[in-house]
Amino acid sequence: MAKAPGAERGDVFIQCENLVKIYKVADLEVMALQGLDLVVRRGELMAIIGSSGSGKSTLLNVLGGLDQPSAGLAIVDGINLSRINHRQRLRYRRRTVGFVWQNVSRNLIPYLSALENVELPMVIAGTYNRKRARELLEAVGLEHRMHHRPVHMSGGEQQRVAIAIALANEPKLLLADEPTGSLDSENARKVLQVFNDVRDRYGVTVVIVTHDRAMAREVDRYVEIRDGKTSSEAVRRTGRAAGEGAPGDGGEAGKEAGWPEQGTGDAAQTHEEFTLLDSAGRLQLPADFLRQHGITDRVRLTKEDGRIVITPPGAGHR
Repeated sequence: MAKAPGAERGDVFIQCENLVKIYKVADLEVMALQGLDLVVRRGELMAIIGSSGSGKSTLLNVLGGLDQPSAGLAIVDGINLSRINHRQRLRYRRRTVGFVWQNVSRNLIPYLSALENVELPMVIAGTYNRKRARELLEAVGLEHRMHHRPVHMSGGEQQRVAIAIALANEPKLLLADEPTGSLDSENARKVLQVFNDVRDRYGVTVVIVTHDRAMAREVDRYVEIRDGKTSSEAVRRTGRAAGEGAPGDGGEAGKEAGWPEQGTGDAAQTHEEFTLLDSAGRLQLPADFLRQHGITDRVRLTKEDGRIVITPPGAGHR
């Protein structure tokens, strides 16, 4: 995959600042994103997690060029998604980004073989290359299934074909919306391993949207969205910089660095969690903290021994 001049793994690839998305439904306005801030580095494998209605799918649609931001900044690989016209947006979706959806029927055409499904985006884009199509199926571990139709493949195999399809036109960004949501744990693990493998092989940046915290421990980093804003971030406990290879990917570099194998431990053991500040310095406290300490609309901030202490209004303090 060709790399843009000056583009290096670990550079800022996605930057969102005070991102707002408002949907109009009849006479109502729904604010799906409420001043969201996010940075994703080139070559990262990261997840966006959140409950239904948190804004994570809206963010995916904005990053994929399917929705236009209402306000704020959304830049992907130097492209300002707020300022491109319809023709530029169409080219962006065809060339810069690849999609993997939860619903397999949205990814595959049922009467085509796996190989033909991968070839189709190339034919449409005028870049047909059967050798590359075969290489992509080999990269996702399905070289022995390339002439099978989806009906003769398992759900996990169909999702791996979908990843190959998403890579057909050499995108720089791979977006996946709940890609393991309909799979059992074994197939889900295989699909996640494929995301790791293609990230390492092709240098693509991978952003996965999910509500499943258990899946989050398989990625380099995950960011939680709550009420249309990023609220917390967890980074793998390795001390390595983002984008320096996949944890548990089986590579020699990972083994030498002592990175944990995939699937070992829970997210609290494999990742260190941080609460995020937005561009205005605002802080979102985790919901369970608020409930546990009876915090509603205000807190007291004090400085103690170089620390900032957050205390509910009625609590005693030193």
